[in-house]
Formats: sequence, structure tokens, C-alpha cells
Amino acid sequence: MSVEASVVVPTYRRNELLRRCLNDPATESLVHEYDHAAPVRLRYVKAGPGHGAAAARNCGWRAARGRVIAFTDDDCLPEPTWLAHGVQALVESGAAAATGRVSVPLPPRPTDYERDCAGLATAEFVTANCFCTREALLRIGGLDERFTAAWREDSDLQFMLLGHGLRIVSAPAAVVIHPVRPAPWGICLRQQWKAQFNVLLYKKHPTLYREHIPPMPRSYAASGIALGAAGVGAAAGSALLSLAAGGCWLALAMLLCSRRLRGTSKAPSHVAEMAITSAAIPLLSLYWRAIGILRYRDVAPHS
Repeated sequence: MSVEASVVVPTYRRNELLRRCLNDPATESLVHEYDHAAPVRLRYVKAGPGHGAAAARNCGWRAARGRVIAFTDDDCLPEPTWLAHGVQALVESGAAAATGRVSVPLPPRPTDYERDCAGLATAEFVTANCFCTREALLRIGGLDERFTAAWREDSDLQFMLLGHGLRIVSAPAAVVIHPVRPAPWGICLRQQWKAQFNVLLYKKHPTLYREHIPPMPRSYAASGIALGAAGVGAAAGSALLSLAAGGCWLALAMLLCSRRLRGTSKAPSHVAEMAITSAAIPLLSLYWRAIGILRYRDVAPHS
């Protein structure tokens, strides 16, 4: 049987989100339950030895039969016409891939985390809402499973397509809603580990990275240098150097905090979170970038 499109939804221990995505009281038993009542054929595929969303998506599209592969996430709510508009964009344009529109509902005064999530709405290409021909995915070899976090694997897919001379078009009528999930206090600190994947993306696509990805703020490096100088001053018994460098580090942390609070919630707990985490974010970001440099030192640019 000829299948026009297949939808791939990676998921892991998030049954309630998957249920909402499928829009039915429907992991494996959930999909089987929904399959009996759904107007389309559903199939559960285990990701195997790979880890992360990229590995799961590869298992999904390789097991699928559609000429068009539509990607979304289990925490997204596709509009009823989402799939039709995405397929139409590819068919009419003859392109290899299309990127849909992501809508992220926010409260009037979002938290810094919520505003950061809203960046999906303006991203160039995200796997939360994109469509690729099966032929294009075969040509580029699928997604790079070294991206074990849900971070930069979509940019890598975009750059791989562009690097092979394949065209990507926009499908603004293909809409998914991406509600922001509740996050624990200090989530921004845990997210800094993803910075290592920026290094992997840069190593693979240095030119496209510089063209499409904002650089790390220079203030992060300045913060690390200032704190290091404060430590050197303390070890050398130079109170002047230690105080001056420590003051510089504190000023940079306060500046970052004020930027994150601009236009966001002024709830006391949120203000406290911004003040505390703004002192640590630059250092953690530098640390994880250093880990990435070591981990991916042998990665060559994609040709």
C-alpha cells in the first residue's frame, strides 16, 4: 500500500504528554490502545541502543513507509490541518524539507524559562514541526545520534540538508502548539550541559554555524576570567586584585540577572532564582563547552 506521509513522535516515559499529543486515552500499550480507534495506522518502535530524540526519530522514520516524514514531539499539539499543510508544502514546492510554525502560548509576565522556550516560535528549523522527504533523509543518512539531548539535533539536520544542496521551504500553515511544561527551580543550571552540543554542531558545520547560530555572550568568558583572577589574587595574597576581579564578576552577574528579568515575572521566587543562577550560568556554560571541545576534538567538518 502506498503511504503518502508518516508521522514520527519520539517519546520517553511521558505517557500523559503523548496521550495529549494523540488526543485520545491512548509508551507501547498506549499506542496499541489508540490504534484500535484511530483513523490512521499507529506503530510503536523501540529506539534500540541509541539514546535521545535523534536516535528515536531515526528508528521512527526508518520503520515508516511514507514518502514524507513528519516530525513532531510528544509535548506538542498539532493543529488538525497540520499534516495536510506540511505535505502540501513539499508536494507543491518539490523541496526536500519544510519547516512549519510553532506557537508557544505565554502568560503576560512569563518566567525566564518560559520566555526561553518561546524561542521555538522564531527558530529557523525545529524537529518539533518539520517535514522531510524519505529520499532526503536517506541521502543525508538521517539524524546524527551523537546529539543525545533535544538540543541542536534539529539545526544539524537543517545544516545537513543545506550541505547536500537540498532545499528547505516554509510551511506557515502547518501549525503545532507547544505549551510550556512546568519546570523545577533552577532548571536553567541543568540545561547548561547542552552547551557541549553547540561544540559538536560547530565542529561539523563551522560556516553554517557562524551564519545561523548566535555566539556565546562575551560576558560569559569575561565572567570566567574575572572569577579566575579573583582566585589568583586570593592565592597570591593580593587583596586589591581579588576584590577588583571579584567585583567585576559580581557586576557581570548582576547585569545578566537584570537582562533576564526584563519583561519577565517579578515574583519573589523568580527574582531570587534569577539572582542566584545568573552567577553560575556563565561558569557552567564555559565548563560544558570545554567538555564538548574535549569530547568532540576529533570531529571533522562535514563535507
